[in-house]
Amino acid sequence: MVISGIQQVGIGIPNVHEAFNWYNKHLGMDIQVFDEAAEAALMLNYTGGEPRSRHAKLAINIQGGGGLEIWQYTSRVPQPAAFDIQLGDYGIFVAKFKSRDVQRSYDILKKQGVNLLGVVETNPAGSKHFYLKDPYGNICEVIEASDWFKSYKSHTGGVYGCTIGVSDIDQSKEFYASILGYDKVLSDTTSNFADYAGIPGGEKQFRRVILKNGQKREGAFSRLLGDSEIELVQVLDRTPQLIYKDRLWGDLGFIHLCFDINGMNELRQLCESKGHPFTADSADSFDMGEAAGHFSYIEDPDGTLIEFVETHKVPVLKKINWYMNLRNRDPKKPLPNWMVSALALNRKK
Repeated sequence: MVISGIQQVGIGIPNVHEAFNWYNKHLGMDIQVFDEAAEAALMLNYTGGEPRSRHAKLAINIQGGGGLEIWQYTSRVPQPAAFDIQLGDYGIFVAKFKSRDVQRSYDILKKQGVNLLGVVETNPAGSKHFYLKDPYGNICEVIEASDWFKSYKSHTGGVYGCTIGVSDIDQSKEFYASILGYDKVLSDTTSNFADYAGIPGGEKQFRRVILKNGQKREGAFSRLLGDSEIELVQVLDRTPQLIYKDRLWGDLGFIHLCFDINGMNELRQLCESKGHPFTADSADSFDMGEAAGHFSYIEDPDGTLIEFVETHKVPVLKKINWYMNLRNRDPKKPLPNWMVSALALNRKK
Protein backbone atom coordinates (compact mmCIF):
# COMPACT_ATOMS: atom_id res chain seq x y z
CA MET A 1 0.00 0.00 0.00
CA VAL A 2 1.28 3.48 -0.91
CA ILE A 3 -0.02 6.92 0.12
CA SER A 4 1.49 9.44 -2.30
CA GLY A 5 0.29 12.58 -0.56
CA ILE A 6 -2.68 14.94 -0.39
CA GLN A 7 -4.41 14.78 -3.74
CA GLN A 8 -6.92 17.51 -2.93
CA VAL A 9 -9.13 19.24 -0.40
CA GLY A 10 -12.81 19.31 -1.33
CA ILE A 11 -14.56 22.63 -0.96
CA GLY A 12 -18.30 23.19 -1.30
CA ILE A 13 -19.11 26.57 -2.84
CA PRO A 14 -22.13 28.30 -4.46
CA ASN A 15 -20.54 28.89 -7.91
CA VAL A 16 -17.95 26.43 -9.23
CA HIS A 17 -16.80 28.56 -12.19
CA GLU A 18 -16.44 31.76 -10.17
CA ALA A 19 -14.51 29.95 -7.41
CA PHE A 20 -12.13 28.31 -9.90
CA ASN A 21 -11.35 31.75 -11.34
CA TRP A 22 -10.72 33.21 -7.88
CA TYR A 23 -8.31 30.46 -6.79
CA ASN A 24 -6.65 30.60 -10.20
CA LYS A 25 -6.03 34.35 -9.97
CA HIS A 26 -4.94 34.64 -6.35
CA LEU A 27 -3.38 31.27 -5.41
CA GLY A 28 -2.18 29.92 -8.75
CA MET A 29 -4.59 26.96 -8.93
CA ASP A 30 -4.73 27.27 -12.70
CA ILE A 31 -4.56 23.70 -14.07
CA GLN A 32 -7.94 22.07 -14.57
CA VAL A 33 -7.54 18.29 -14.27
CA PHE A 34 -11.23 17.63 -14.78
CA ASP A 35 -14.49 19.55 -15.16
CA GLU A 36 -17.59 17.44 -14.79
CA ALA A 37 -21.31 17.87 -14.14
CA ALA A 38 -22.90 14.61 -13.02
CA GLU A 39 -24.85 12.85 -10.28
CA ALA A 40 -23.14 11.90 -7.01
CA ALA A 41 -24.78 8.50 -6.52
CA LEU A 42 -22.26 6.70 -4.31
CA MET A 43 -22.22 8.98 -1.25
CA LEU A 44 -25.72 8.24 0.03
CA ASN A 45 -24.53 8.04 3.65
CA TYR A 46 -23.65 11.72 3.40
CA THR A 47 -26.19 13.11 0.90
CA GLY A 48 -29.41 12.46 2.78
CA GLY A 49 -29.90 8.97 1.36
CA GLU A 50 -30.45 10.06 -2.23
CA PRO A 51 -28.28 10.87 -5.26
CA ARG A 52 -27.51 14.55 -5.80
CA SER A 53 -26.48 16.40 -8.93
CA ARG A 54 -23.31 18.44 -8.76
CA HIS A 55 -20.63 20.17 -10.81
CA ALA A 56 -16.97 19.69 -9.84
CA LYS A 57 -13.59 20.94 -11.03
CA LEU A 58 -10.21 19.70 -9.83
CA ALA A 59 -7.59 22.48 -9.87
CA ILE A 60 -3.87 22.05 -9.20
CA ASN A 61 -0.71 24.17 -9.18
CA ILE A 62 2.22 22.74 -11.19
CA GLN A 63 4.77 24.05 -8.67
CA GLY A 64 3.69 21.31 -6.30
CA GLY A 65 1.26 20.48 -3.54
CA GLY A 66 -2.25 19.08 -3.52
CA GLY A 67 -5.25 20.36 -5.43
CA LEU A 68 -8.69 21.77 -4.77
CA GLU A 69 -11.82 19.88 -5.75
CA ILE A 70 -14.20 22.79 -6.21
CA TRP A 71 -17.68 21.35 -5.74
CA GLN A 72 -21.17 22.81 -6.28
CA TYR A 73 -24.58 21.25 -5.81
CA THR A 74 -26.81 21.79 -8.85
CA SER A 75 -29.89 19.85 -7.66
CA ARG A 76 -30.21 21.83 -4.41
CA VAL A 77 -29.00 25.06 -2.87
CA PRO A 78 -25.81 24.34 -0.85
CA GLN A 79 -26.34 25.22 2.80
CA PRO A 80 -24.12 27.19 5.18
CA ALA A 81 -23.69 26.22 8.82
CA ALA A 82 -26.48 27.41 11.11
CA PHE A 83 -23.86 28.98 13.42
CA ASP A 84 -20.66 30.97 13.10
CA ILE A 85 -17.88 28.40 12.64
CA GLN A 86 -14.88 28.99 14.89
CA LEU A 87 -11.41 27.52 15.23
CA GLY A 88 -11.69 24.30 17.22
CA ASP A 89 -15.08 23.25 15.86
CA TYR A 90 -14.85 19.66 14.68
CA GLY A 91 -13.77 19.32 11.06
CA ILE A 92 -11.57 21.04 8.51
CA PHE A 93 -11.30 24.73 9.38
CA VAL A 94 -8.30 25.84 7.29
CA ALA A 95 -6.73 24.76 3.99
CA LYS A 96 -2.97 25.41 3.87
CA PHE A 97 -1.19 26.64 0.71
CA LYS A 98 2.59 26.55 0.38
CA SER A 99 4.82 29.53 -0.40
CA ARG A 100 8.57 30.03 -0.92
CA ASP A 101 8.40 33.61 0.37
CA VAL A 102 5.49 34.23 2.72
CA GLN A 103 6.03 37.98 3.02
CA ARG A 104 6.02 38.32 -0.78
CA SER A 105 2.79 36.33 -0.97
CA TYR A 106 1.26 38.56 1.69
CA ASP A 107 2.26 41.74 -0.17
CA ILE A 108 0.90 40.46 -3.49
CA LEU A 109 -2.44 39.37 -2.01
CA LYS A 110 -2.78 42.65 -0.10
CA LYS A 111 -2.25 44.56 -3.34
CA GLN A 112 -4.87 42.37 -5.03
CA GLY A 113 -7.42 43.29 -2.37
CA VAL A 114 -7.75 39.83 -0.84
CA ASN A 115 -9.27 39.74 2.66
CA LEU A 116 -6.18 39.14 4.83
CA LEU A 117 -6.71 38.15 8.46
CA GLY A 118 -3.84 39.73 10.39
CA VAL A 119 -0.17 39.90 9.40
CA VAL A 120 2.70 37.49 8.80
CA GLU A 121 3.42 35.58 12.01
CA THR A 122 5.52 32.57 13.05
CA ASN A 123 3.79 29.40 14.25
CA PRO A 124 5.07 27.17 17.11
CA ALA A 125 6.94 24.97 14.60
CA GLY A 126 8.93 28.02 13.43
CA SER A 127 7.17 28.50 10.07
CA LYS A 128 6.11 31.91 8.79
CA HIS A 129 2.47 32.09 7.76
CA PHE A 130 -0.67 34.19 7.52
CA TYR A 131 -4.40 33.66 7.03
CA LEU A 132 -6.92 34.94 4.50
CA LYS A 133 -10.60 34.53 3.78
CA ASP A 134 -11.94 33.67 0.32
CA PRO A 135 -15.13 35.33 -1.04
CA TYR A 136 -17.24 32.47 0.36
CA GLY A 137 -16.05 32.71 3.96
CA ASN A 138 -13.50 29.87 3.86
CA ILE A 139 -10.23 30.37 5.78
CA CYS A 140 -6.97 29.64 3.96
CA GLU A 141 -3.42 29.79 5.28
CA VAL A 142 -0.29 30.60 3.29
CA ILE A 143 2.72 28.95 4.93
CA GLU A 144 6.39 28.62 4.06
CA ALA A 145 7.57 25.35 2.55
CA SER A 146 10.79 24.05 1.03
CA ASP A 147 9.42 21.06 -0.91
CA TRP A 148 8.69 21.97 -4.55
CA PHE A 149 8.12 20.12 -7.83
CA LYS A 150 9.16 22.96 -10.17
CA SER A 151 9.18 26.74 -10.50
CA TYR A 152 6.50 28.83 -12.16
CA LYS A 153 5.29 32.40 -11.96
CA SER A 154 2.74 31.93 -9.16
CA HIS A 155 3.85 33.17 -5.72
CA THR A 156 2.17 30.17 -4.06
CA GLY A 157 2.04 26.45 -4.67
CA GLY A 158 -0.77 24.01 -4.02
CA VAL A 159 -2.40 22.62 -0.90
CA TYR A 160 0.08 21.83 1.90
CA GLY A 161 -2.35 20.42 4.46
CA CYS A 162 -5.22 21.37 6.76
CA THR A 163 -6.05 22.60 10.22
CA ILE A 164 -8.60 20.27 11.77
CA GLY A 165 -10.63 20.71 14.94
CA VAL A 166 -10.69 17.63 17.18
CA SER A 167 -12.09 16.58 20.55
CA ASP A 168 -9.11 14.51 21.74
CA ILE A 169 -5.72 15.33 20.30
CA ASP A 170 -4.01 12.17 21.49
CA GLN A 171 -6.64 9.99 19.85
CA SER A 172 -6.45 12.03 16.63
CA LYS A 173 -2.63 11.96 16.61
CA GLU A 174 -2.79 8.17 16.57
CA PHE A 175 -5.31 8.18 13.71
CA TYR A 176 -3.33 10.56 11.46
CA ALA A 177 -0.03 8.81 12.23
CA SER A 178 -1.04 5.15 11.97
CA ILE A 179 -3.24 5.40 8.86
CA LEU A 180 -1.99 8.47 7.00
CA GLY A 181 1.70 8.59 7.94
CA TYR A 182 1.76 11.89 9.88
CA ASP A 183 4.04 10.50 12.56
CA LYS A 184 6.54 13.36 12.93
CA VAL A 185 5.56 15.90 15.61
CA LEU A 186 6.81 19.37 14.71
CA SER A 187 5.27 21.00 17.78
CA ASP A 188 2.86 20.20 20.62
CA THR A 189 1.92 23.27 22.65
CA THR A 190 -0.93 24.55 24.82
CA SER A 191 -1.55 28.29 24.99
CA ASN A 192 -3.42 31.32 23.72
CA PHE A 193 -1.66 31.80 20.38
CA ALA A 194 -0.91 35.28 18.99
CA ASP A 195 -0.81 33.98 15.41
CA TYR A 196 -4.43 32.77 15.75
CA ALA A 197 -5.69 36.21 16.77
CA GLY A 198 -7.10 37.19 13.38
CA ILE A 199 -9.25 34.11 12.72
CA PRO A 200 -12.73 33.41 14.16
CA GLY A 201 -12.44 31.91 17.64
CA GLY A 202 -8.65 32.24 17.60
CA GLU A 203 -8.52 34.14 20.92
CA LYS A 204 -9.38 30.99 22.90
CA GLN A 205 -6.96 28.58 24.56
CA PHE A 206 -5.92 25.55 22.51
CA ARG A 207 -3.78 22.49 22.53
CA ARG A 208 -2.17 22.63 19.12
CA VAL A 209 -0.19 19.86 17.46
CA ILE A 210 1.52 20.21 14.07
CA LEU A 211 2.29 16.91 12.33
CA LYS A 212 4.27 16.04 9.20
CA ASN A 213 4.86 12.84 7.25
CA GLY A 214 8.01 11.28 8.71
CA GLN A 215 8.81 9.20 5.63
CA LYS A 216 9.21 10.61 2.14
CA ARG A 217 6.10 9.91 0.07
CA GLU A 218 6.23 7.39 -2.78
CA GLY A 219 4.03 6.70 -5.80
CA ALA A 220 3.10 8.07 -9.21
CA PHE A 221 2.35 11.67 -8.18
CA SER A 222 4.52 11.83 -5.05
CA ARG A 223 6.97 14.38 -6.51
CA LEU A 224 4.13 16.73 -7.42
CA LEU A 225 2.10 16.30 -4.22
CA GLY A 226 5.17 16.44 -1.98
CA ASP A 227 5.28 16.67 1.79
CA SER A 228 2.39 18.09 3.80
CA GLU A 229 1.31 18.80 7.34
CA ILE A 230 -1.76 18.35 9.50
CA GLU A 231 -2.46 20.80 12.30
CA LEU A 232 -4.75 19.44 15.01
CA VAL A 233 -6.43 21.91 17.37
CA GLN A 234 -8.42 21.19 20.51
CA VAL A 235 -10.14 24.19 22.05
CA LEU A 236 -10.00 24.08 25.86
CA ASP A 237 -12.25 26.90 27.06
CA ARG A 238 -15.45 26.58 25.06
CA THR A 239 -17.69 23.76 23.83
CA PRO A 240 -17.09 23.18 20.10
CA GLN A 241 -19.63 22.04 17.51
CA LEU A 242 -19.47 19.74 14.50
CA ILE A 243 -18.88 21.94 11.43
CA TYR A 244 -21.20 19.81 9.29
CA LYS A 245 -23.87 19.31 11.95
CA ASP A 246 -27.26 18.74 10.23
CA ARG A 247 -25.76 19.39 6.79
CA LEU A 248 -24.79 17.30 3.77
CA TRP A 249 -21.38 16.47 2.29
CA GLY A 250 -21.01 19.06 -0.48
CA ASP A 251 -22.62 21.90 1.46
CA LEU A 252 -20.60 25.09 1.93
CA GLY A 253 -17.11 24.73 3.40
CA PHE A 254 -14.27 22.22 3.40
CA ILE A 255 -16.00 18.89 2.79
CA HIS A 256 -13.15 16.35 2.84
CA LEU A 257 -9.40 15.75 2.77
CA CYS A 258 -8.35 13.41 -0.07
CA PHE A 259 -5.20 11.28 -0.43
CA ASP A 260 -3.78 9.75 -3.61
CA ILE A 261 -3.13 6.06 -2.88
CA ASN A 262 -2.29 2.72 -4.44
CA GLY A 263 -3.46 -0.59 -2.96
CA MET A 264 -7.09 -0.01 -1.98
CA ASN A 265 -7.70 -3.54 -0.67
CA GLU A 266 -4.68 -3.39 1.63
CA LEU A 267 -5.75 0.06 2.80
CA ARG A 268 -9.25 -1.24 3.53
CA GLN A 269 -7.78 -3.90 5.79
CA LEU A 270 -5.58 -1.37 7.58
CA CYS A 271 -8.49 1.00 8.20
CA GLU A 272 -10.69 -1.82 9.51
CA SER A 273 -7.93 -2.97 11.85
CA LYS A 274 -7.70 0.56 13.28
CA GLY A 275 -11.46 0.79 13.83
CA HIS A 276 -12.17 3.10 10.87
CA PRO A 277 -13.90 0.99 8.18
CA PHE A 278 -14.79 2.39 4.77
CA THR A 279 -18.10 4.27 4.89
CA ALA A 280 -18.28 4.75 1.11
CA ASP A 281 -16.61 2.74 -1.64
CA SER A 282 -16.92 2.99 -5.43
CA ALA A 283 -16.03 -0.75 -5.54
CA ASP A 284 -13.74 -0.48 -8.58
CA SER A 285 -13.43 2.32 -11.12
CA PHE A 286 -15.57 5.46 -11.09
CA ASP A 287 -15.58 7.83 -14.05
CA MET A 288 -15.17 11.59 -13.58
CA GLY A 289 -15.67 12.18 -17.30
CA GLU A 290 -12.04 13.11 -17.93
CA ALA A 291 -10.43 11.06 -15.15
CA ALA A 292 -11.11 7.71 -13.53
CA GLY A 293 -10.16 5.78 -10.42
CA HIS A 294 -11.36 3.94 -7.32
CA PHE A 295 -12.46 6.01 -4.32
CA SER A 296 -13.38 5.30 -0.72
CA TYR A 297 -14.04 7.26 2.48
CA ILE A 298 -13.41 6.85 6.17
CA GLU A 299 -14.11 9.15 9.12
CA ASP A 300 -11.56 10.45 11.60
CA PRO A 301 -12.43 10.10 15.32
CA ASP A 302 -14.67 13.20 15.13
CA GLY A 303 -16.37 12.39 11.83
CA THR A 304 -14.19 14.47 9.50
CA LEU A 305 -14.27 12.82 6.07
CA ILE A 306 -11.04 11.41 4.66
CA GLU A 307 -11.14 10.31 1.02
CA PHE A 308 -8.78 7.90 -0.74
CA VAL A 309 -8.43 7.84 -4.52
CA GLU A 310 -6.56 5.18 -6.46
CA THR A 311 -6.09 6.97 -9.77
CA HIS A 312 -6.50 4.89 -12.94
CA LYS A 313 -6.64 7.53 -15.67
CA VAL A 314 -5.70 11.22 -15.88
CA PRO A 315 -6.16 13.46 -18.95
CA VAL A 316 -3.02 15.15 -20.28
CA LEU A 317 -4.17 16.54 -23.63
CA LYS A 318 -7.74 15.64 -24.49
CA LYS A 319 -7.57 17.07 -28.02
CA ILE A 320 -5.30 14.23 -29.09
CA ASN A 321 -6.76 11.70 -26.64
CA TRP A 322 -3.60 11.63 -24.48
CA TYR A 323 -4.29 10.12 -21.07
CA MET A 324 -2.01 8.72 -18.38
CA ASN A 325 -2.92 5.08 -17.71
CA LEU A 326 -1.71 4.30 -14.20
CA ARG A 327 -2.75 0.66 -13.97
CA ASN A 328 -0.19 -2.16 -13.96
CA ARG A 329 2.85 -0.06 -13.02
CA ASP A 330 5.18 -0.12 -10.02
CA PRO A 331 3.03 1.53 -7.32
CA LYS A 332 6.05 3.07 -5.57
CA LYS A 333 7.73 4.53 -8.64
CA PRO A 334 7.14 8.25 -9.37
CA LEU A 335 6.05 9.21 -12.85
CA PRO A 336 8.73 10.95 -14.94
CA ASN A 337 8.85 14.68 -14.27
CA TRP A 338 8.20 15.50 -17.94
CA MET A 339 4.96 13.49 -17.88
CA VAL A 340 3.63 15.15 -14.73
CA SER A 341 4.70 18.55 -16.09
CA ALA A 342 2.56 17.86 -19.17
CA LEU A 343 -0.52 18.39 -16.97
CA ALA A 344 0.25 22.10 -17.40
CA LEU A 345 -1.17 21.77 -20.92
CA ASN A 346 -4.56 22.04 -19.16
CA ARG A 347 -3.70 25.42 -17.65
CA LYS A 348 -6.49 28.02 -17.76
CA LYS A 349 -5.57 31.68 -18.06
